Parts: sequence; structure tokens; C-alpha cells
Amino acid sequence: MGGDMPMVGMILQASLVVQIVLGVLLAASLSSWAIIFRKRLVVGRARRDAERFESSFWSGGDLSTLYRSIEARGNASGMERIFELGFREFARLRSQGGVAADMLLEGSRRAMRVAQLKEIDRLEQSLATLATVGSTSPYVGLFGTVWGIMSAFSSLGNVQQATLAMVAPGISEALITTAMGLFAAIPAVVAYNRYADQVGRLELRYDGFMDELSTILQRYAGRPPAAAVTSAEESAPPGTAPRTPRRGS
Repeated sequence: MGGDMPMVGMILQASLVVQIVLGVLLAASLSSWAIIFRKRLVVGRARRDAERFESSFWSGGDLSTLYRSIEARGNASGMERIFELGFREFARLRSQGGVAADMLLEGSRRAMRVAQLKEIDRLEQSLATLATVGSTSPYVGLFGTVWGIMSAFSSLGNVQQATLAMVAPGISEALITTAMGLFAAIPAVVAYNRYADQVGRLELRYDGFMDELSTILQRYAGRPPAAAVTSAEESAPPGTAPRTPRRGS
């Protein structure tokens, strides 16, 4: 504790500009840590939800049943939301009749793509803030250091004989801003790289699922409506709706 007090005293006695720089860096550090903890929850939940949905999807069950359960539960997100919108669009177009198979698949993929973009945008929210904090904080701290050193040396203009003891406090308080800049920047950069990689992996995972679902729907796109999927508003007759094959079969 005794070693902390001189630093606190230097900060309190620092020039106004240095204090403002330190305040800005402290606010940036606190905001980045808040984003880090929140993003950990959001991305972690998205990964767990994807794993849980894939397990249910590849169980070999009826897609209409799976769709209705998701729709009834509401508030779907991630891979569930992609499936819900893609299957709904496929069923809606299918119920109209006379729609070409390629148009069915194109409409379904378009709906899934919109859902995917929204999900990725949600996951990427605030990552730009982490990148900004990580890239600018060292320069903000360096500005505070340069300003503090300039102030320390300018105060020697009217002194006949300068000593190290006269400039050391000013230089020390100036160097604190550099340390604070690194303290704010390093966690932000590490977190940004980590979460950007995880979001990128989720995006690839969503892409793979969209391809797999399109392949399954393609098998039913050319069949008569009675042998394919029902509309989003109607229940499918037993055994007529698409079923997902078990993985590896």
C-alpha cells in the first residue's frame, strides 16, 4: 500500500492535460473490460446453442416437427434462427405450387443468408470498440507522456542550475500515461483477436449448416407438395415431411 501512494500523489499533482489523458484511458479500459465479459457470455452461448441444435438436427427427426417446436418456443437465435427462416421460406414457396425447384432453394438460401448476416452482426457488435481501444490507447498514452515531459523541461527555463531531482517527478508522472495506455490496449487487443476468431469460426459453421440444409431440402424440392413439406401454418402428414439423415449414414 505504501508503494501505491506516491503514484496516486503523482497523478493528483500532475498537469490537467495528463490527468485528462489518464481519465480517458481509464474509461477506455473499463469499457473494454465490460465488453470483454459481455462478449464472452454472448459468444459462448452462441457456440453452445449451435452444438445443441446440431445434435437435435442430426438426430434423424422430422424437420416439420423441429421447425414447429422452434417456432412455438420463440426467440430463436443463431443456427436455430437460420434453420427457422430457411425452412419457413421453403415451406411457404412450396405451398404456393408451381414454383421451380431451383427457386425454392434460392428463396430458402436467401432467407438463411439474411438470418446469418443478422446473427453475425449481433456477435460482432462492440468488437470494433475493442479494436479502437487496442490501437489508439498506446498513442493516447504517448501523447500524455510527451506533454508531461515537455511540461517538466519547460519548468526549468527560469532555473539557474537544473538537477535530476527537479525533473524526475514530472517525467515519472508523464510515464504513467504510457503505462496506462498499454494497460488499456493489451487486454483489448487480445480479446479482439480471440473473439474475432471465434465469430469467424461460427460464421463458417453457419455456412456449413446452410449447405447441409440446402442439400436435404433439394431432395424434396422436385417432389409434389403432398410428398414434401407442409406450409409453415399447417401440420405435415405423418412421414411426408423431410427428415434429416443421421450423420454418418
